[in-house]
Amino acid sequence: MRTPTIPMASELKLTTVCNALGDPIRMKIAHCLASSGEKNCSAFEVDHISKSTLSHHIKILREAGVIQPRIEGKQHFYSLRKEELNVRFPGLVDMILNTNEEYVN
Repeated sequence: MRTPTIPMASELKLTTVCNALGDPIRMKIAHCLASSGEKNCSAFEVDHISKSTLSHHIKILREAGVIQPRIEGKQHFYSLRKEELNVRFPGLVDMILNTNEEYVN
């Protein structure tokens, strides 16, 4: 099994992070991780979407550097890279995560 790659904090690009968070489902995933910490794919509280669609959204967030995987056996657990994002883009994550849900859709 391949190890998922994520960019280092110094490689994060603002446009890539904003693009990844620009989708309502990915924003809900980020909100879910921010409020609960670490989760695996089956525990995300998002709309009724297929497993493959959820995996696609997770891949986009991971490749953008928004989330970080931790692999334990066959399980993948994800967490928000809030500290790294705040170092690279001060205040951005807090501003996005404090956005009312009415503005997301």
